[in-house]
Amino acid sequence: MEHLLQQFDRIVVKIPLTEWLIAFGVAIAIVLVVAVAKRIAIRLLRRLAERTATQIDDAFLAAVQATRLWLITVAALCLGSQYLELPRKVAFGFDKALTITLFLQVGFWVWAVMEFWLARSRERALAQNPAAATGLTALAFIARVILWAIVLLMTLDNLGVNVTTMIAGLGVGGVAVALAVQSILGDLFASLSIVIDKPFVIGDFVIVDDYMGTIEHVGLKTTRIRSLGGEQIVFSNSDLLKTRIRNYKRMRERRVLFGFGVLYQTPIEVVEKIPALVRAIVEARQKVRFERAHFKGFGESALDFEVVYWMLDPDYNLFMDVQQTINLEMLRVFEREGVGFAYPTRTLVIDGPVRVEQGREKEEVERDNTRRNPSARPNRDAAAAPRS
Repeated sequence: MEHLLQQFDRIVVKIPLTEWLIAFGVAIAIVLVVAVAKRIAIRLLRRLAERTATQIDDAFLAAVQATRLWLITVAALCLGSQYLELPRKVAFGFDKALTITLFLQVGFWVWAVMEFWLARSRERALAQNPAAATGLTALAFIARVILWAIVLLMTLDNLGVNVTTMIAGLGVGGVAVALAVQSILGDLFASLSIVIDKPFVIGDFVIVDDYMGTIEHVGLKTTRIRSLGGEQIVFSNSDLLKTRIRNYKRMRERRVLFGFGVLYQTPIEVVEKIPALVRAIVEARQKVRFERAHFKGFGESALDFEVVYWMLDPDYNLFMDVQQTINLEMLRVFEREGVGFAYPTRTLVIDGPVRVEQGREKEEVERDNTRRNPSARPNRDAAAAPRS
């Protein structure tokens, strides 16, 4: 405690009051000037940004808004200390604090401009090219890491730290860290693979194993899908790329195959006409390209037919509307032509005369009745006796 009092007496008491007032006055003046200038600059740039279509003034506005007054206050105190006759170590500490403060503020300014550009690019990408929007998420993270790594290295270099030795040490330590966070790095590189290769983008409808839904978000570690049921399904990026993904958003045409069966009793002349009838029904639809209709084979209870056509528009709702129209038209045409649709039936063929035997249960019932009513047996035997 005594040592601290001595230091306080040497630094504070032995410095004239006028020098302290000058130092604090300079610091307060710097903070007030910067605060007022920031407010005026924001107001002017905002008005200018509303009148012009260029984004340069918007970027400057974002940079001015990123000015941190607490950093300015620290820098102002460091500058004000220049008017004081401080011990060498204390003055050197203020110099280091000023260096750190200035580099931090420059980092905030640069990142504000980069973040503004990334946000505007993402808005345009969502409207024009969703694939670019997917990549901007990873690009923003990488840009932030690189920016602050450069700010850190430049700050340390100006503070007199041997950056080369530190970078070499970080390289060795980075290997150990990479082994420890191998799964996280795997997801990170998988995210970069998604960005570069673009197997899917935001807004695509995909099927992954037994799950289906619309891509909602592609992050650095996970990809989120909004399912048809409304819930959100979260996949790890590395696991997602190991599976088979069916991307229906990139479907250009939809191939449709359906079958039906008619009764075996249908005359052969009518059977021969069925492929042509179905072809006429399918070709009458819009946005449809007919491929084939064939008498496929003999089923267990029907003559089987198979039809293939292509929907030129891959929209699923449109496909269902067209298929419904085809089904209804087939019902009308087949009813007019006397063609019946088959349903599962079986025909039992018995070879030889049929002999009906009385079951055991019925015999036991009659035996019980005979015991209860003995007069019934003679009457039955009398009825069965031949007449003379």
